[in-house]
Amino acid sequence: MQNVAGPTFLADCPTRLAVEIIADKWAVLVLFGLSQQPRRHGELVELIGGVSRKVLTQTLRRLQQYGLVARHAETPRQVEYSLTDLGRTLVEPIEVLTNWARDHGGAILDFQEAAQAAASARPRATG
Repeated sequence: MQNVAGPTFLADCPTRLAVEIIADKWAVLVLFGLSQQPRRHGELVELIGGVSRKVLTQTLRRLQQYGLVARHAETPRQVEYSLTDLGRTLVEPIEVLTNWARDHGGAILDFQEAAQAAASARPRATG
C-alpha cells in the first residue's frame, strides 16, 4: 500500500517541522495572542493564563528562530513582540482550530469524564 501522505512522515520533511512547531500549546496561544496586535511580554503573560514568564520567553525565542515572531526593542524595558508576515499566515488556521475547540470542547470533556468513570467502575485485578 502506498503512503498517501507522501514525504510528510519522513523525519526531515519541512511539513513535519512545521507541525512540530505549532503543536506546542504555548506556541499556538502566543501566535493567537499576537494575532490582533503587537504585545509586550507582560501583556502576553496576563493574556495567556497558566504560562510562566520563563516558558513564555522560551516560546517567543523559538518562534523568533523559525521566523514567526519578531522582537522589537526600543530600550531594554520597551520590548514588543509581533507576528511576522510568515506568522500571520497561521492566524486563519489557528482561528479555525479555536472555533473547532470552542464548538467541540464540551463533547471532548464529556467523553473524557465517561471514560474515567468507566475505568474507575472496572473491577481491579488483585495480585
